[in-house]
Amino acid sequence: MNIAVYCGSSSGNDQKFTEAAQRLGEWIGKNSHTLVYGGASKGLMGAVADSVLKNQGRVIGVLPGIVLIQERKHMGLSEYIETETMAERKMKMIELADAFIALPGGIGTLDEITEVMALKSLGITANPIVLFDTDGYYQPFKCVLDNVVDKGFGRKEYFSDVLVSDDMSEIAAYLAK
Repeated sequence: MNIAVYCGSSSGNDQKFTEAAQRLGEWIGKNSHTLVYGGASKGLMGAVADSVLKNQGRVIGVLPGIVLIQERKHMGLSEYIETETMAERKMKMIELADAFIALPGGIGTLDEITEVMALKSLGITANPIVLFDTDGYYQPFKCVLDNVVDKGFGRKEYFSDVLVSDDMSEIAAYLAK
C-alpha cells in the first residue's frame, strides 16, 4: 500500500511528535508499505522517512523544483519525483496514494489533508484518511470540523470515516479495511 504522509518539515516543540513519526515509519517499513511524502530530510518528514528506510521500506519523495525546497531533499529516497509547482506536488501525491495520514504539521499539512478530505466528500477518492492525533494535536481541528457540520456547511458523513487516533494498532486496523 502506498501511504501519503503529510507532516511538518520541522519537529515542533515536543519530542512526542518525532517519536510518533518514527513509530509510523517503523510500521510502514516493517509491513512492506511505501511512504509517499514531501521528500524533506528534516523535521517530522525526515523522521518518518528515516524510520521507513531503517525498517527496509520504500520511500517516494515528491518535491517541486523550488530551490528552497530542493535544499531540504532527503538523499536516501528510493524514488524521487520532481514537479513544477506545489499544486502539482499535491496532485501527484494524491494520485500515488492508497491512504492518507496527517502527522502534526503546519499550514502546509493542513492544506494537504483538507484537500484530500474535500476530494473524499465529493466522491473523488474513497481512500482512508487518518489524523495521527499525537498528544491531542488534532483535537482543535476536530472541533472545527464539528463546527462545519453544526453550522450547516458540511454533512456529518463527510468526516465520519476520518480516523482521529494516535494508536498505531487502531490505525493499522483501519487502513487494513
